[in-house]
Amino acid sequence: MRLVLQRVRHARVSVEGRVTGQIGPGLLVLAGFAPDDNAAILDRLARKMVQLRIFADEEGKMNRSVQDVGGEVLVVSQFTLLADTRKGNRPSYIGAAPPPVAVPLYEQFVQVVAELLGRPVATGEFGADMQVELLNDGPVTIVLDS
Repeated sequence: MRLVLQRVRHARVSVEGRVTGQIGPGLLVLAGFAPDDNAAILDRLARKMVQLRIFADEEGKMNRSVQDVGGEVLVVSQFTLLADTRKGNRPSYIGAAPPPVAVPLYEQFVQVVAELLGRPVATGEFGADMQVELLNDGPVTIVLDS
């Protein structure tokens, strides 16, 4: 599992002109799943993500988490995060979980994050051609990998 976290002022994802998820200040999370990911990995990375201190405190230091600041979270599936580019110029996606495996992992991850935050999580649409708009804050971009 690989997550790319972007601290944002706002973000939204659209499919065919229809907004499927939208947030204000918080985290845009691009999530890629591998075939061997499991509940323990999902739980560990979800906890790490919501507790990661990448938001400013009153002194301007990154000392608060998305949980601490009451930030929102938008999770977008992105299998290309598991691309293997070691050979040639065409990425291989063999390391990404196929949809029958990835969809339940994605849904479970979203549910775990929502439970940890105590509020709903915005999402994209798994497998769709999505357009993601964001205003990165900082910029702050962090990669978490299982």
